[in-house]
Amino acid sequence: MRGSLRARLSRSDVLTERPDFALVGILRVPQLHRSPVRAITRRIGYALAALAAVVLIVYLGRDGYRDVQENPLSLLDCLYYATVSLSTTGYGDITPITAQARLVNILVVTPLRIFFLIVLVGTTLAALTETSRQSYKIQRWRRRTHDHTVVVGYGTKGRAAVAAMLGDGVDPANIVIVDTDPAVLDTATGQGLVTVHGSATQSDVLRLAGARHAASIVVATSRDDTAVLVTLTARELAPDVKIVASVREADNAHLLRRSGADTVVVSSETAGRLLGASTTTPNVVDIIEDLLTPETGFAIAERAVEFGEVGESPEQLPDIVLGVVRDGRLLRSGTPDVAAIEAGDILLYIRQVTD
Repeated sequence: MRGSLRARLSRSDVLTERPDFALVGILRVPQLHRSPVRAITRRIGYALAALAAVVLIVYLGRDGYRDVQENPLSLLDCLYYATVSLSTTGYGDITPITAQARLVNILVVTPLRIFFLIVLVGTTLAALTETSRQSYKIQRWRRRTHDHTVVVGYGTKGRAAVAAMLGDGVDPANIVIVDTDPAVLDTATGQGLVTVHGSATQSDVLRLAGARHAASIVVATSRDDTAVLVTLTARELAPDVKIVASVREADNAHLLRRSGADTVVVSSETAGRLLGASTTTPNVVDIIEDLLTPETGFAIAERAVEFGEVGESPEQLPDIVLGVVRDGRLLRSGTPDVAAIEAGDILLYIRQVTD
């Protein structure tokens, strides 16, 4: 009965209904990697410390011990007794004979013996502890995650999108990667990103990624039909979340918009325009690449209007303002609608990136 219940919990088709320990390997929360040499050195240090503690305790109470020849214990005898006791060899040639020495063995030496054994089998215990630690991290992440970004697909487009977000100062812990390829998920985990293994066309996988509580969802799949299905699933699951989707062919852009995408990027046409422009105006292409690369040079950014800027025109500001977001609509600079900046506007401007 108990075994069948455990099997049902661990094999449930609904990922969000599984216990946290059953999600280990599907949902991975990154952590700091420790050097194996440092870990082994630390365990050896613990073992030597436990051995030294027992030697000291036995030596200080050596009058309560006798060997088979009824001789008092020397320092070497104490070291020998500590070694065979901690390793559970126990030849019996040295024994505690007083009540105090036996009490010390019960209360001190025996716990240190258990600790010594734990250190010796530390590799196995480390694997078990890693599973428990990952389960706890999953539980805490699922409880606390909100206003993050879910990136579906970690191919060329997905990696570029994540690189742009990281360049803009987004915390890697606030980015969740969803993909079906374990190899690319390993790469994402190594970069400090939370990963979910599964197909985002399934609503349960998006639930596990916290799509309902996300600030935005980036659909960067390699196939247009998959992008449409993922967008439909995401919009049904999270009606108010901003969805940005990429599509290869312009003919499929309207399908993504009808599926619920707020913004659609046509990758083939965008790349084609840059390729065409590079033949006649290569410097313009360099500037565009600079603007799209937030790490160096110039970058496009948003900021709220300051109190002293209200009433001024975008041309009067020290920043180069490309547009104004007002009531959720993007108004380009130079149009009559943005002759004067209003309170609550969001400025889309060019900022210089400093090292």
